[in-house]
Amino acid sequence: MRDPRLPRHSGGMDERRTVKVSKYLSKHLRHQPERIGLTLDEAGWVEIDELIAACAAHGFRFTRDELDHVVDTNDKKRFAIEGTRIRASQGHSIDVQLGLPPATPPPYLYHGTVARSVDAIRAEGLRPMNRHDVHLSADRETATRVGARRGRPVVLSVDAGAMHRDGHVFHLSANGVWLTKAVPPRYLRFPESH
Repeated sequence: MRDPRLPRHSGGMDERRTVKVSKYLSKHLRHQPERIGLTLDEAGWVEIDELIAACAAHGFRFTRDELDHVVDTNDKKRFAIEGTRIRASQGHSIDVQLGLPPATPPPYLYHGTVARSVDAIRAEGLRPMNRHDVHLSADRETATRVGARRGRPVVLSVDAGAMHRDGHVFHLSANGVWLTKAVPPRYLRFPESH
């Protein structure tokens, strides 16, 4: 077992390896745990030793130090460790109950997307698609980075204050992502050009 007084990172892990482990963990902790024989509890948690063993049994080996490095250095804080367990912070397509309490959002939140999605969003609003919730950012910079993952970003403003006053429920994930079931078009502000 790792000495808790020692730093929880591995200085020798290169960026490509970090990204590879992070993507593998995301796939199996958010979307397809059954592919490697994992069963998450109702809140999405699994024992770390069980995760490492299941991944190794399916040909993807990593050490506890590598896992700690991925969790500690991930700029989006995609994973949370609690004692001997780990889970994805949000973004699940499988049924989990994260147990996040309702939270009062700031007046405006932001959503990063790409131009080809704007017409559908104008008509239907923001929907969770294959996730449980719509993901919103607290600032334009983060929303821009999110949108840029799929092309040239377009940032939409969400009148979260009005949504909240109208009874829409928001949750704040452990990594600072705002979650809500959907954003109807009337609460969205679109940029002049995209």
